[in-house]
Amino acid sequence: MTTPTTLRTSARHLLTEEAFARVVHLVQRDNEGVDEDLAVRITDEALKFVAAAATSTGRHLRPSKTVDMGWHALILHTAVYRSLCVALGRFVDHRPEGPETLRRDASTLDLTMEAIREAGYEPDAYLWGPLADTEIHAGDCMHSECTEGGSGCAAPPVA
Repeated sequence: MTTPTTLRTSARHLLTEEAFARVVHLVQRDNEGVDEDLAVRITDEALKFVAAAATSTGRHLRPSKTVDMGWHALILHTAVYRSLCVALGRFVDHRPEGPETLRRDASTLDLTMEAIREAGYEPDAYLWGPLADTEIHAGDCMHSECTEGGSGCAAPPVA
């Protein structure tokens, strides 16, 4: 698949403003220390991740732990998540993985960012980098989306 020449910086258009605001609120509520600006960025990246996972085939994609907070908030809004997946053309399953199968190597995140670009979006590099993939309120559980069957962090402002 080729990457579009013009990448969108945001995927907010995939949800109504009301739905986006509800997901942002949940990210803040469930993750101590996440301010509203960061929750907005996390939610936006989660939307980009779901769009990439819905359109990517044959690749194992996973969010950073920070972006995973946004994916969880989306999933908890089941009607919103279902409608999002329908609009994207494919339901993106959530598959929890135990500590023995953690996929924390940088190449997996690089592959996911590549898929996000192929889906037409520019990933927020900070939210996909090493600091965003550290342990935060998730215990020893990691999550991924296999497209073939199967925080108290402060982010720098967006440039």
